[in-house]
Amino acid sequence: MSDKIRFAVVGCGHIGKRHAEMISRNSECELVALIDVKDKSALGIESYNVPFFASLDEFLNSGIEADIINIASPNGFHFEQAHKVVASGKHVVVEKPMTLNKQDAEQLIFQALHKHKQVFAVMQNRYSPPSAWIKEMVESGKLGKIYMVQLNCYWNRDDRYYKPESWHGKKDLDGGTLFTQFSHFIDIMYWLFGDITNIQGKFADFNHKNLTDFEDSGFISFDFVNGGMGSLNYSTSVWNQNLESSMTIIAENGAVKIGGQYMDKVEVCNVKDYEMPELAPTNPGNDYGAYKGSAANHHYIIENVVDVLKGRNTITTNALEGLKVVDIIERIYALKKNDHYEL
Repeated sequence: MSDKIRFAVVGCGHIGKRHAEMISRNSECELVALIDVKDKSALGIESYNVPFFASLDEFLNSGIEADIINIASPNGFHFEQAHKVVASGKHVVVEKPMTLNKQDAEQLIFQALHKHKQVFAVMQNRYSPPSAWIKEMVESGKLGKIYMVQLNCYWNRDDRYYKPESWHGKKDLDGGTLFTQFSHFIDIMYWLFGDITNIQGKFADFNHKNLTDFEDSGFISFDFVNGGMGSLNYSTSVWNQNLESSMTIIAENGAVKIGGQYMDKVEVCNVKDYEMPELAPTNPGNDYGAYKGSAANHHYIIENVVDVLKGRNTITTNALEGLKVVDIIERIYALKKNDHYEL
């Protein structure tokens, strides 16, 4: 591998441009191409002086060398494009969700193993200081047995986000509220507490009937395989602006609440024989103008890719964890068939 890791980016929307920017800023990386179906002039990518392609196939046939390709296209394209990248003998970074069903995720992992290629799943919330801190609290046993975990995700996503010409809100390309908006938080929960079972759910579509093909709100309860019980309450029906993303943990040796709009603040830490240290500040949320997103941690993902490909570190979010997030969401959504709420 050459000194610089060569990247191409598929999808030049908000997130794809963040990938391109973080690649460009990293001295060990080189951005070799951008790929998008939209016309270059409509994308706002003039600052990147690299070849531009209208399709992934066009790029793969161009002869331009790349070590890794980042997929930041609509969710429904992730599997097909990532599979094509790995089949061509390149590593791949896949934005969340890795795929829209478990079967595709398994097929992608199988292909990557067969080709000896890395699949990096993007779950950037793991890098925020409160996430790293709570991971250590859980793993070290300071909290003792986990009794209850409550995850609340209350965001605003209205017609400023679900535009008619956008892929957001379309069943085949978006997949659903949990896939597009809240998979980061399900990832954090899985990362901390492991898999879930005995899932029950209730869903509603309050104010998105004319905007999306799926529910906007849900109450989900479950047990953790490793012990304890949990709930996920979510909605994109909040008026005008995001309300919160929070995680409350009730455990044997104390209670912790991580809150703020993006789970970026430790709001409560009452733990036996423990004094809360001062954490580094969390990066601000991605600002998309009318609406806000999760903390801007994409530079950590690019750094991790470089470290892994240069043999300096292990992968932060491996493909198996990406698969488990898809699997958990798929099992939650399977309950819709049995609920009074119908799509």
